[in-house]
Amino acid sequence: MKLALAADHGAFELKESIKKHLEEKGIEYEDFGCYSKESVDYPKFAYKAAKAVADKKFDFGVICCTTGLGVSMAANKVKGIRAAVCTNEMLAEMTRRHNNANVICMGQNVVSAELANKLVDIFISTGFEGGRHERRVALLTDIEEGKDIS
Repeated sequence: MKLALAADHGAFELKESIKKHLEEKGIEYEDFGCYSKESVDYPKFAYKAAKAVADKKFDFGVICCTTGLGVSMAANKVKGIRAAVCTNEMLAEMTRRHNNANVICMGQNVVSAELANKLVDIFISTGFEGGRHERRVALLTDIEEGKDIS
């Protein structure tokens, strides 16, 4: 298991907490930045981590900003990424089970460090159910490729 991590300045502390948690669990990761609380543009960091996941260099991405919303929008622009903002345990589980999400996004001003670590654990340990959900995920890919699914 290898994770791509990224955050902007608004979630630098949350990212650092997640890194510590991953190290304690022996989970491999790469930190795509940012590396301080100095103001940065979140799309650049979300893109780096999401692209690494889309290129299959990493199993999952964990990307954070103040709310999780901006980085999720940026990550979802990368072909092959299904990024979801998760604020509770059910969302972290169900976005993997039903949507086969490959990036979890969280906000430092929305979730505590303790909850974020728990959500990451749930996200990376939950499998995709497949079945009827495969058809729906395939439709997401069709939309991504500009196909009319109406």
